Amino acid sequence: MARTGETGEQLADLRADIAACRICVETPRKAALPHEPRPVVQLSQTARICICGQAPGTRVHQSGKPFTDPSGDRLRSWMGVEPEVFYDTARISIVPMGLCFPGLDAKGGDLPPRPECRAQWHDRIFAVMPQVELILVIGQYAQAYHLGGEKKKTLTETVANWSEYLGSERTPAILPMPHPSWRNNSWLKKNPWFEAELLPVLKQKIAQLV
Repeated sequence: MARTGETGEQLADLRADIAACRICVETPRKAALPHEPRPVVQLSQTARICICGQAPGTRVHQSGKPFTDPSGDRLRSWMGVEPEVFYDTARISIVPMGLCFPGLDAKGGDLPPRPECRAQWHDRIFAVMPQVELILVIGQYAQAYHLGGEKKKTLTETVANWSEYLGSERTPAILPMPHPSWRNNSWLKKNPWFEAELLPVLKQKIAQLV
């Protein structure tokens, strides 16, 4: 296992590499990113919690800080933490599947996370954060990466089986969740068990690890 100093140097190098990344502009898999890259990620050598969501939206692209939008307000409420805890890199890391805002589709919704990010960065990121004990996998793209073949056919089915994933011997532990976007308000109404059963356990886990 790497010593703390070595891990710190690796993270610093990785942060610099990510900040300079232009893969989706210069060597994209398909169409190039339609704007300048601005990777938004919160790496840590001590945080035991990692939030792995989809990709930055327009507000986060402008702020350069993860979850600076209503979705972030809802996520912090779900976790039972204040912003000062949420943005404390000593306690929480944040690694979206797409590190840059992917742009908007024809209907004004966010495009899927860029596949270049996962291929280039994610295995490297999690290799230098071995201290993580709990990963919140938010949305289908994060669930596909972190759960692989264990992911169910639908997001609802995957999240509904949260206790199965959380209770397994997997390290780090995985807790699947829907995205906290307002677009999922109808999903939350159709699935009241999420707030009644999953969120109390989530808040308890978070309180233990921060």
